[in-house]
Amino acid sequence: MLFSKEYVGYLAREVTKKLIAAKMIETTAVPAVTERVNAALVDELSLEDRINDEVRVILEAYSEEMRKTGANYQEMFRKVKTELVRKYKAVL
Repeated sequence: MLFSKEYVGYLAREVTKKLIAAKMIETTAVPAVTERVNAALVDELSLEDRINDEVRVILEAYSEEMRKTGANYQEMFRKVKTELVRKYKAVL
């Protein structure tokens, strides 16, 4: 993940404060809302990590074939990642 968990927690607290101040949400359970916002942010920000892990698994399955054909790992990584991003309709 690009940001530390502490920073994401800070962002979640600030987003929650601003949503309440702007009267976009009403709640009496601010910590529960903050926790849910934090979980959503962590999930979204870790999407690229999960995609990268999936790319590594895919390329590992084709490692022997890539070695035989002399394929460039970085280039194949980029291509497979682009396809997975398109498949998941992710914005990175």
